[in-house]
Amino acid sequence: MPVLILKEGTKENKGREAQKNNFAAAKLLAGIVKTCLGPRGMDKMLVDTIGDATITNDGATILKEMDVEHPAAKMMVEIAKAVDNEVGDGTTSSVVFAGALLEKAEDLINKNVHPSVIVDGYDAASEQALKLLQKIAVKVNLEDKELLIKIARTSMYSKLVSEDSPILSQIAVDATSQVAEKVDGTSLSVDLDNIKVEKKASGSLHETKLIKGIILDKEVVHTGMPKRIAKAKIALINSALEIEKTEMSAEIRINDPQQMQMFLNEENKMFKSMVDKIKTAGANVVVCQKGIDDMVQHYLSRSAILAVRRVKESDMSKLSKATGAKVVNNLDDLDAKDLGSAELVEERKIETDKWVFIEGCKNPKAVTILVRGGSQRVVDEAERSVHDALMVTKDVLEKPEIVAGGGATEAYIANELRGWSSSLEGRAQLAVQKFADALDSIPLALAENAGMDPIDIMAELREKQKKGAKWTGIDVRNTKVTDMFKQDVLEPLVVKEQIIKSASEAASMLLKIDDVIAGSKSKMPPGPPGGGGGMGGMGGGYGGGMDME
Repeated sequence: MPVLILKEGTKENKGREAQKNNFAAAKLLAGIVKTCLGPRGMDKMLVDTIGDATITNDGATILKEMDVEHPAAKMMVEIAKAVDNEVGDGTTSSVVFAGALLEKAEDLINKNVHPSVIVDGYDAASEQALKLLQKIAVKVNLEDKELLIKIARTSMYSKLVSEDSPILSQIAVDATSQVAEKVDGTSLSVDLDNIKVEKKASGSLHETKLIKGIILDKEVVHTGMPKRIAKAKIALINSALEIEKTEMSAEIRINDPQQMQMFLNEENKMFKSMVDKIKTAGANVVVCQKGIDDMVQHYLSRSAILAVRRVKESDMSKLSKATGAKVVNNLDDLDAKDLGSAELVEERKIETDKWVFIEGCKNPKAVTILVRGGSQRVVDEAERSVHDALMVTKDVLEKPEIVAGGGATEAYIANELRGWSSSLEGRAQLAVQKFADALDSIPLALAENAGMDPIDIMAELREKQKKGAKWTGIDVRNTKVTDMFKQDVLEPLVVKEQIIKSASEAASMLLKIDDVIAGSKSKMPPGPPGGGGGMGGMGGGYGGGMDME
């Protein structure tokens, strides 16, 4: 008599079959992004259900846009997301490395090496790799702007916008240095929320610029107001410049036309007093988070005050950091000392929209990057590239240590790990060697994507590494093996650390799965979280949990 413990329609994959299935999915995903690696990598065009196309070679973006169903493949997507959120660069490398780790582990499993042994070997190898990274990292002098620009440029070499990387990397470094703040008197902290990135198609990438202030995607509220104010004194107001309605429903009965006139006069007086308070404080620009009544607009324009309304709260806090103004919740509290200053406030037409530029702030702790480009696709990719450049600059400012790119660091660690593995006993030694082989997949992919002969190149690379030239990597642009430090291909240490950590943890997790229990697709409509129909959340009917042991 068969004993049924699972719901009808539940599928179960056990042992070697489950592992094969998971490995295949993860390797497939790594194979998709592998061709994007490096300056000679290819781009992907992703078309969504409504026909919108995204053209990119950013690993995280590709995996985010793809609608991945398989649970093991979803774990690879999570690696890319984690690396992107944490350090901003190295997303493609982390997925390629994780795929290679699983491919090498499969060789060992086919030779009857137990997954737990492989996991132990991988853990030991990643720990050793992180120590080696720390040993070869080079300290950075944060005053050296040229070096920071080289690091930002490296993150853009493989992007669509690499031709314009000198301008964009300069902007990224200037922006991050501007908003960086000292913590504990020595180390720096950079909050990228203080860098607003606005993008607009039309124009060329050369027109991308850094605004020492904030751009508001709003227009001046009244046509009679000045469109340009130099030496601006800015009031930031968080309350509505209107007469508030009463909380409960109220009505006023008027029996005499004069009473009506008095009532209207009184209302106008209140509006005028609002504008008088703003004038008394000395403001000539008003930015309001809520609405501004028509009458108030009229009085403001008569007083030659420029006003913008319904500005987002996030923009208000950025304006406060940029101009030094204090956000006032009650108009009665507005004082001259609450005002911020800017060299220029001006409404400009960008393509078809009118935007208000607040620029020329003295020492702004919030800035804006205006990204331009020939078409919407180019602008979108330029924005992603600028994000990567901002992130790597932030990484270096917060932890000023770097290593060389171009596969040099991976090749060095792989070489060292092979030597170190001989000090280990038993089968763990094999796993460490496979970990080293997986690290070699990064320079190998770079060589393949550049159309170089991978076998000859890897032989030459290992030869030079063995002779102690630790920064020897693959110069993809000139298709030769050379010193990457001299080529100014530099990457933050934290990016490399994150790639090794994320990939080896994900590979270890997938290696330990020997049973996949997938719930049947529920016939019932989806209920509240945690209710009915399998365990949800695994997408595409993979409702079941995963046995991690």
